[in-house]
Amino acid sequence: MSGGGTTAWEAERTVSAERAADLIGARFPGLRGATVEALATGWDNTVFLVGGEWIFRFPRRSVALPGVRQELAVLPRLAPRLPLPVPVPEFAGRPSPEFPWPFWGARRVPGRELAEAGLPDGARTAAAAGLGAFLRALHDPGLVPGLEGELPRDPLSRAEPSVRAPMARERLARLAAAGFWAPDPAVERLLRDGERLGTSTGPVVVSHGDLHIRHLLVDPESGEAAGVIDWGDLCAADPAVDLSLAYGGFADPARTALLSAYGPVGAERELRARVLAVFLCAALAEYAADTGRERLLAEALAGFGRAVAD
Repeated sequence: MSGGGTTAWEAERTVSAERAADLIGARFPGLRGATVEALATGWDNTVFLVGGEWIFRFPRRSVALPGVRQELAVLPRLAPRLPLPVPVPEFAGRPSPEFPWPFWGARRVPGRELAEAGLPDGARTAAAAGLGAFLRALHDPGLVPGLEGELPRDPLSRAEPSVRAPMARERLARLAAAGFWAPDPAVERLLRDGERLGTSTGPVVVSHGDLHIRHLLVDPESGEAAGVIDWGDLCAADPAVDLSLAYGGFADPARTALLSAYGPVGAERELRARVLAVFLCAALAEYAADTGRERLLAEALAGFGRAVAD
């Protein structure tokens, strides 16, 4: 779908498994000689499994660097307050002539991405309930005073449908032109309704900031939530920013279980979350189509229907 141009996910720096092994071994002698296997690639990071136990993340783009520094500073303090595992950096690789950007390693969080786990909508209730309890803890107002000053306030305006709806339309138009999606009047109505909202003025919470179907890990056997990864967009924001996954990743009865565990969500916050869900699913669908990830593409496209469903 890129049409030969530069995509938003094109790497500025790539690290192979061999290069990662050299960098990790030089910086952390205790891991010298450990096996290093490519595990995952995202927009902003390349991820390796080291010694079968550790996950190391190397930035791919300079835009990710502030998030890397935030993860290093905040995740060790945030993790003990949360009911699901999150990565806790234990190895911090400083910039060097060999690799000019910071990188870090943490114990592996078990589970598979919701996008890749193959759970049908009817088998997501346990994962949804676990995510709802997780978000209730993450959005606890008591976390804000200790962290808000260190976190940017919704730097990508993800809680603002006036920003995200036009961006969603652009991506949806490209998906439709490429034959991946048939325009749905219900999606357009949702985007229009969202654009009528003003700027979010409610209290902010500590937010994951980019919570979607790739960043929730689940146990494919039990169907339970297993962990939450990729915290590079950690911020202070309207809760709608994280609640978007309730609408892009879950349908009833799973969504009902999620919101029952989380607590009440007002109509305006729900609308903001639904609009963001459409945008995130459109972005993921474009990425999946461009990189040949069929299961992710199917999941992202299904998210449009979930986002507009009651």
